[in-house]
Amino acid sequence: MTDTAVPRVPIFSLTELKRGADQEAFRECVTEVGVFYLTDCGVREQDHRLATDTAMDFFEHGTPQEKKAVTTNIPTMRRGYSALEAESTAQVTRTGTYTDYSMSFSMGVGGNLFPSQRFEEVWTDYFAGLYTAARETAKVVLEATGTYDGSDGRDIDTLLDCDPVLRLRYFPEVPEHRVAEHEPRRMAPHYDLSIVTLIHQTPCANGFVSLQAEIGGELVDLPHVPEAVIVLCGAIAPLVTQGAVPAPRHHVRSPGADRREGSGRTSSVFFLRPSTDFSFSVPKARAYGLEVDTLDGETATFGDWIGTNYVTMHATTTS
Repeated sequence: MTDTAVPRVPIFSLTELKRGADQEAFRECVTEVGVFYLTDCGVREQDHRLATDTAMDFFEHGTPQEKKAVTTNIPTMRRGYSALEAESTAQVTRTGTYTDYSMSFSMGVGGNLFPSQRFEEVWTDYFAGLYTAARETAKVVLEATGTYDGSDGRDIDTLLDCDPVLRLRYFPEVPEHRVAEHEPRRMAPHYDLSIVTLIHQTPCANGFVSLQAEIGGELVDLPHVPEAVIVLCGAIAPLVTQGAVPAPRHHVRSPGADRREGSGRTSSVFFLRPSTDFSFSVPKARAYGLEVDTLDGETATFGDWIGTNYVTMHATTTS
């Protein structure tokens, strides 16, 4: 069975948006929904496939010693390999202690850990293409509202010269104790700590749609769409648009026992994150509905915010 679900969120062409087309519909989407599909972003299906296949080969054939060699011991960084169930988004969001049922490989601008030169070459090229696509996407998103707040002296181009992270997540078929009847989610509901996030996913072989976003109080499926990426506006978007752009919560759900076989999938996720010294108003963040309880004072930096989350994510779970 193939993924035949029809998406309920709009599909836009980045090429057309940059030409000034569909502006009213796009403005309405980014201010009311904060999630959409994007085509023509400059990264080809074969680019996604090559990077995904390279990571999957390592996940499946890398030795324990090779995986340990590219597992970072710095708890505030996402770099290299992260083993199955090594993280818990639920702990960060304080919604439980269950683990993320996935493994991943991550890279950024620097400080990377690669298992081979070939892996490094493939992923470096892929990262560069996604970085360009993400910056161009963020620019049309932020310009669409007319409310960009550059009061700290950062124009949009300066904001977008930032500290992105690329993660390839592999969600294997869940074991029987992680089917929906026992644990509804593979990853807890959350919004991304990014300006925008680009997601390229492969469909589950059995047609199950795992990724969902909360839109208007309803959980909406985000199925695989050929030749497209999903764009989710992250928590930095409301901070720099005076609350005009929401950061939609999303989660990865578990299949039921009858859909367990054939439910594995991959998700290539590019987080366009600001630099760690990006400063924001904590009271305004609260007013925009963001969870900043761990931050003290009137202002904080992105580094303060993201570092706390990473440490919590990797804490030992009790489930």
